[in-house]
Parts: sequence; C-alpha cells; structure tokens
Amino acid sequence: MGYGIHKGEALVRVATERKTIMPSRKKYKINPETLLYEIDKVSAKSRFLDFLFKSLGIIAMCFVYFWLYTSVFGLELPKTTILKKQNAEWVSRLEVLGKEMEQCESTLAGLQMRDDQIYRNIFGMNEISPEVRNAGFGGVNRYSYLDVMGPNSLLLRTTMRQDILTKKTYVQSKSFDEISAISKRAGDMASCIPAISPFLTDDSKYTLTSPFGYRSDPITGSSKMHTGFDFACPPGNPVYATGDGVIESVKFELFGYGNSVVIDHGFGYKTRYAHMKSIYVAEGMSIKRGECLGESGNSGRVTGPHLHYEVMYRDEYVNPENYMDLTMPKEEYAEMVKKAAQQSSKVLTPHTRVKMPN
Repeated sequence: MGYGIHKGEALVRVATERKTIMPSRKKYKINPETLLYEIDKVSAKSRFLDFLFKSLGIIAMCFVYFWLYTSVFGLELPKTTILKKQNAEWVSRLEVLGKEMEQCESTLAGLQMRDDQIYRNIFGMNEISPEVRNAGFGGVNRYSYLDVMGPNSLLLRTTMRQDILTKKTYVQSKSFDEISAISKRAGDMASCIPAISPFLTDDSKYTLTSPFGYRSDPITGSSKMHTGFDFACPPGNPVYATGDGVIESVKFELFGYGNSVVIDHGFGYKTRYAHMKSIYVAEGMSIKRGECLGESGNSGRVTGPHLHYEVMYRDEYVNPENYMDLTMPKEEYAEMVKKAAQQSSKVLTPHTRVKMPN
C-alpha cells in the first residue's frame, strides 16, 4: 500500500517536470488512466474554425463599436475630425482670398474707368472694348482637374475668379504701356492736331461750298450726311498737311474720293484730302504741318473741281471747321509753308513738293 502511494507521487512529480520542460506552443491533457500528460491533438479543421470564429467575433465587435461611436453617441472618428478641421481652415483661407480679390477687383475697376475716360481720351486713343477686357479663356477645359469638386464648389469659383482677375490685370497693364509710350510724345501733340486750313488762307483762291452735316446730295438729290468740308477752287491749287503725321494711304480711284490722301496724326486724329489732281507723297512717309501734299482737282465722284477735306477723331467724323483757323493771316500761313518746305527731307518731286502759295 505504501509502495503504491510512493509510486503515484513519483509519477505526478515526473509528469510535472515534463510539463515544465515541454514546449509551450503545444497543448497537453492528463490521461486519467496513466496519470500522464499527453499531447492534445487538434485537427486542422478545428483550428481553422476556431480562428474563423474568433476573427468574425473581433470584426463584429469593431462594427458594433463603430455603430455605437457614430450612430448612438453621435461622435466622429478621429480621422474625420482632423479632415474636417483641415477643410475648415482651407475654406477660411479661400474666403479671405475672396475678400482680397474683391478689393483688387474694385481697384482695377477704378483704374479701367480712369483709363478709358481720362488717360486714353487725353491722347485720343479708343477705349478698350468690354469684349477685350472681359474675354475668357478658349480651348480645352482649364479646370477639368476640379470637376470632382462640383460646378459650384468654392475652390472652382475662386480659381476661375483669380484667372479672370489676372487676365484683366494683364490687359490693363498693356494699356498703361501704350499710354506711357504715347505720353512720351505728348510734347508733339500740339503740332500733330490738325489745326490749320489745307489751303492758303486767301479767300480769293477758294469758296466754301458744302459744310459738315446733312445736305442734299448734288448728284442724287437725296438727304445725306456730308462728312467733310468742300473748298471749291480751280484745279492746281496747292494742298497742305494740316498737322504732323504719317501718310496712311494714297489712293487713285475712278469714283468715290478719286485721288486721295489720308494722314494719321496720332493721338486719335486722321485727315483726308480727296478729289485731288496730283499727289506728291507716298504711303508711310512722315509729313510736317504745312508740307505740300499735291494739288486740288476734280477726280472721283464730283460735279465740279474742289477739295473735300475730312477730320476724323477716334474713328468718328468731326466738323473740320472746329479744327482750322480760316482767319489766319495769309502771310503767316505762307511763312509756315516756307519753313516746312525747308525742313522737309523727304522730297519726291522738289519743284512741286516745296511749291509755295501764290
């Protein structure tokens, strides 16, 4: 009896020692018959099912946690909170940028108004059309990368607004460049404006027949706008440039204006001399006030010999009577013509280009 007890204790002690030295990754169970630890063999299927159930349980717990966190307690995920905070910061920046662009647009609108109504007007330049100032960007969709934001997104509207503001600023900058270039010639403006008569101021040489305005057409008899001033005179009277400029066109036509010259005086002014007999200048030639352009005649659509004289300001016909002094003493006029002839270095036909009034 005592031997059996001692034997059992020994077996338990041995089993305990084996358990201590056995690898921990294996499972063991006590055999009630031998009172020994034996490896608990688990099938692969059992292990797989055990892993699967545990994984599904963990996933289910995560979903329950997410549902409780967001739906029951109305809380947001940490990442969502961070993204919303960052989005709010960017929205605030865009709103501040929008207010700054409003100030820029207001300032630019003031510059555009002064540019069109004052600066360009002073130098006889045409206003920049709204189509040019407000022109968009043609071609492919410049904002396709923002389509995912939606057509009314703040980022898309701000980007388009910034591009438009940049383009308007560029147009205004180019306008100021043009004004700056012309302003450097402001001292020449007085000599460029057509301010004298195209004929020697001797009323015995010509007769003013048709002033500026509506009249009965001498050929058709219908009422028609007469865009110039007619000086009736015999063919061959010298015709003089009424201001400094550049010969824009020289035409020889059977009808219409007949033989005609157009001078671009700059600062928005142009003059036309029509129905001439002969022309002594060529296109592109620089001309001075008082230089001889040719001789009066009766070419083109006329009923008698005369000079048709027009003044255009910013592409609009204006009354030439407001731009010439017919009371200028003929001696002073002749002296001006003489000086212009002496200073001229672009002579086509010397004996006629410097022709002096009788």
